[in-house]
Amino acid sequence: MSPAPLLSAGTPAPDFALPSTPDQRVSLSSLRGQPVILAFYPADWSPVCGDQMALYNQVLPEFHRAGAQLLGISVDGAWCHAAFSEQRKLHFPLLADFEPKGEVARRYGAYRDADGICERALFVIDAQGDIAWSHLSPLGINPGADGILDALDRLSAKKGANA
Repeated sequence: MSPAPLLSAGTPAPDFALPSTPDQRVSLSSLRGQPVILAFYPADWSPVCGDQMALYNQVLPEFHRAGAQLLGISVDGAWCHAAFSEQRKLHFPLLADFEPKGEVARRYGAYRDADGICERALFVIDAQGDIAWSHLSPLGINPGADGILDALDRLSAKKGANA
């Protein structure tokens, strides 16, 4: 069975509720009304993932200026996320797509069955809950933040045009 293709712009974003800590969950539907950035990544302690999440932590004020909430998602567990987040001093939630393993990533077409990890995939979801932009990056390459910022700029321009 081949993996589902990465969900593309114009597709309604599948709702989910995932643990952000061992005793708290975040649902996508609870963030409706604002843009949401989903950053699926392979593993907490891999060097590229660490650099990618640290970059997003630095760019977080720009994401917030656009009114957007950033969520990191991998198949690592909530305790692993907590240790990684503390070590990297991250200021955004990391969600555990741990059990059933990769269920949310599969729904977004961002799961690597052969490796049992998430793809390095990015999504910007608009305030109505539709995917405005998506990007799949090779596992070994940090996709940076430019694509996310461009997608947020387009959402802001579209919102301004509709005001």
